[in-house]
Amino acid sequence: MKLIILDRDGVINFDSDQFIKSPDEWKPIPGSLEAIARLTREGWRVFEMATLNAIHAKMHKAAAQAGGRIEAVFYCPHSADMNCGCRKPRAGMLNEIGMRYGSDLNGVPVVGDSLRDLEAAANVGARPLLVKTGKGEKTLAAGGLPASTPVFSDLGAAVEHLLTAA
Repeated sequence: MKLIILDRDGVINFDSDQFIKSPDEWKPIPGSLEAIARLTREGWRVFEMATLNAIHAKMHKAAAQAGGRIEAVFYCPHSADMNCGCRKPRAGMLNEIGMRYGSDLNGVPVVGDSLRDLEAAANVGARPLLVKTGKGEKTLAAGGLPASTPVFSDLGAAVEHLLTAA
Protein backbone atom coordinates (compact mmCIF):
# COMPACT_ATOMS: atom_id res chain seq x y z
CA MET A 1 0.00 0.00 0.00
CA LYS A 2 1.31 3.45 -0.93
CA LEU A 3 0.47 5.71 1.99
CA ILE A 4 1.01 9.46 2.48
CA ILE A 5 -0.02 11.61 5.44
CA LEU A 6 -0.82 15.30 4.95
CA ASP A 7 -1.20 18.00 7.54
CA ARG A 8 -4.25 20.09 6.65
CA ASP A 9 -3.78 23.75 7.58
CA GLY A 10 -0.92 25.25 5.61
CA VAL A 11 -0.52 22.19 3.35
CA ILE A 12 -3.95 21.57 1.79
CA ASN A 13 -5.58 24.88 2.71
CA PHE A 14 -4.47 28.36 3.72
CA ASP A 15 -3.73 28.61 7.44
CA SER A 16 -4.87 31.21 9.95
CA ASP A 17 -3.34 32.31 13.26
CA GLN A 18 -6.88 32.08 14.68
CA PHE A 19 -7.31 28.54 13.30
CA ILE A 20 -9.85 27.51 10.67
CA LYS A 21 -13.20 27.46 12.49
CA SER A 22 -15.81 27.14 9.74
CA PRO A 23 -16.25 25.80 6.21
CA ASP A 24 -16.34 29.39 4.92
CA GLU A 25 -12.81 29.95 6.26
CA TRP A 26 -11.49 26.82 4.53
CA LYS A 27 -9.78 27.85 1.28
CA PRO A 28 -7.57 25.41 -0.64
CA ILE A 29 -4.03 26.40 -1.56
CA PRO A 30 -3.84 26.55 -5.38
CA GLY A 31 -2.67 23.20 -6.72
CA SER A 32 -3.21 21.24 -3.49
CA LEU A 33 -6.42 19.52 -4.59
CA GLU A 34 -4.88 18.65 -7.95
CA ALA A 35 -1.88 17.19 -6.08
CA ILE A 36 -4.25 15.00 -4.02
CA ALA A 37 -6.00 13.95 -7.24
CA ARG A 38 -2.66 13.00 -8.77
CA LEU A 39 -1.76 10.90 -5.74
CA THR A 40 -5.15 9.21 -5.91
CA ARG A 41 -4.70 8.36 -9.61
CA GLU A 42 -1.27 6.89 -8.85
CA GLY A 43 -2.72 4.55 -6.21
CA TRP A 44 -1.67 6.42 -3.06
CA ARG A 45 -3.92 6.40 0.02
CA VAL A 46 -4.10 9.97 1.31
CA PHE A 47 -4.58 10.73 5.00
CA GLU A 48 -5.04 14.13 6.60
CA MET A 49 -4.93 15.22 10.25
CA ALA A 50 -6.92 18.12 11.69
CA THR A 51 -10.31 19.43 12.98
CA LEU A 52 -14.06 19.98 12.38
CA ASN A 53 -16.47 17.74 10.46
CA ALA A 54 -18.09 20.52 8.43
CA ILE A 55 -14.69 21.77 7.26
CA HIS A 56 -13.71 18.21 6.41
CA ALA A 57 -16.91 17.64 4.46
CA LYS A 58 -16.09 20.69 2.34
CA MET A 59 -12.49 19.50 1.91
CA HIS A 60 -13.59 15.97 0.91
CA LYS A 61 -16.07 17.39 -1.61
CA ALA A 62 -13.47 19.74 -3.11
CA ALA A 63 -10.91 16.93 -3.38
CA ALA A 64 -13.52 14.69 -5.05
CA GLN A 65 -14.42 17.42 -7.54
CA ALA A 66 -10.73 17.58 -8.48
CA GLY A 67 -10.65 13.79 -8.91
CA GLY A 68 -8.91 13.01 -5.59
CA ARG A 69 -9.87 11.17 -2.46
CA ILE A 70 -8.81 11.66 1.16
CA GLU A 71 -9.03 8.25 2.80
CA ALA A 72 -9.65 9.40 6.39
CA VAL A 73 -9.20 12.35 8.73
CA PHE A 74 -7.46 12.07 12.10
CA TYR A 75 -7.27 14.87 14.63
CA CYS A 76 -6.33 15.63 18.21
CA PRO A 77 -9.31 17.01 20.15
CA HIS A 78 -7.16 18.06 23.12
CA SER A 79 -5.77 21.47 24.00
CA ALA A 80 -2.00 21.92 24.22
CA ASP A 81 -2.09 22.04 28.04
CA MET A 82 -3.71 18.57 28.31
CA ASN A 83 -0.37 16.85 27.58
CA CYS A 84 -1.98 14.09 25.49
CA GLY A 85 -0.12 11.58 23.36
CA CYS A 86 -1.91 12.44 20.12
CA ARG A 87 -0.93 16.10 19.91
CA LYS A 88 1.99 16.68 17.55
CA PRO A 89 4.98 16.42 17.90
CA ARG A 90 3.98 13.30 19.84
CA ALA A 91 3.29 10.33 17.62
CA GLY A 92 -0.11 9.11 18.88
CA MET A 93 -2.09 10.27 15.86
CA LEU A 94 0.36 8.81 13.39
CA ASN A 95 0.52 5.55 15.34
CA GLU A 96 -3.31 5.39 15.17
CA ILE A 97 -3.15 5.65 11.37
CA GLY A 98 -0.58 2.86 11.22
CA MET A 99 -2.59 0.60 13.55
CA ARG A 100 -5.92 1.25 11.86
CA TYR A 101 -4.55 0.42 8.43
CA GLY A 102 -2.09 -2.28 9.48
CA SER A 103 0.80 -0.31 8.03
CA ASP A 104 4.34 0.21 9.24
CA LEU A 105 4.98 3.96 9.01
CA ASN A 106 8.71 3.55 8.49
CA GLY A 107 9.56 5.68 5.44
CA VAL A 108 5.97 6.82 4.85
CA PRO A 109 5.97 10.44 3.61
CA VAL A 110 4.40 12.96 5.99
CA VAL A 111 3.92 16.43 4.50
CA GLY A 112 3.75 19.32 6.96
CA ASP A 113 4.41 23.02 7.34
CA SER A 114 5.47 23.12 11.00
CA LEU A 115 8.31 21.68 13.02
CA ARG A 116 5.86 19.67 15.13
CA ASP A 117 4.52 17.96 11.97
CA LEU A 118 8.05 17.00 10.97
CA GLU A 119 9.02 15.89 14.47
CA ALA A 120 5.93 13.67 14.74
CA ALA A 121 6.91 12.02 11.45
CA ALA A 122 10.49 11.49 12.61
CA ASN A 123 9.25 10.08 15.94
CA VAL A 124 7.60 7.13 14.12
CA GLY A 125 10.33 6.63 11.53
CA ALA A 126 8.24 8.23 8.77
CA ARG A 127 9.79 10.52 6.15
CA PRO A 128 9.12 14.22 6.93
CA LEU A 129 8.66 16.62 4.01
CA LEU A 130 8.36 20.37 4.57
CA VAL A 131 6.27 22.63 2.36
CA LYS A 132 6.83 26.40 2.41
CA THR A 133 3.11 27.16 2.37
CA GLY A 134 1.33 27.99 5.63
CA LYS A 135 3.94 28.26 8.39
CA GLY A 136 6.56 26.51 6.25
CA GLU A 137 8.69 29.58 5.46
CA LYS A 138 8.92 30.44 9.18
CA THR A 139 9.65 26.80 10.04
CA LEU A 140 12.47 26.69 7.50
CA ALA A 141 13.94 29.99 8.73
CA ALA A 142 13.87 28.83 12.35
CA GLY A 143 15.90 25.73 11.49
CA GLY A 144 16.16 22.58 13.57
CA LEU A 145 14.46 20.36 10.97
CA PRO A 146 14.88 16.60 11.31
CA ALA A 147 17.92 15.37 9.39
CA SER A 148 17.53 15.08 5.61
CA THR A 149 14.11 16.79 5.50
CA PRO A 150 13.48 17.88 1.90
CA VAL A 151 11.82 21.26 1.38
CA PHE A 152 9.24 22.00 -1.34
CA SER A 153 7.43 25.14 -2.45
CA ASP A 154 4.00 23.50 -1.98
CA LEU A 155 2.14 20.19 -1.93
CA GLY A 156 2.18 19.96 -5.72
CA ALA A 157 5.99 20.12 -5.78
CA ALA A 158 6.24 17.51 -3.00
CA VAL A 159 3.89 15.18 -4.91
CA GLU A 160 5.86 15.71 -8.12
CA HIS A 161 9.04 14.68 -6.28
CA LEU A 162 7.41 11.61 -4.72
CA LEU A 163 5.88 10.39 -7.97
CA THR A 164 8.98 10.92 -10.10
CA ALA A 165 11.23 9.30 -7.46
CA ALA A 166 8.97 6.23 -7.21
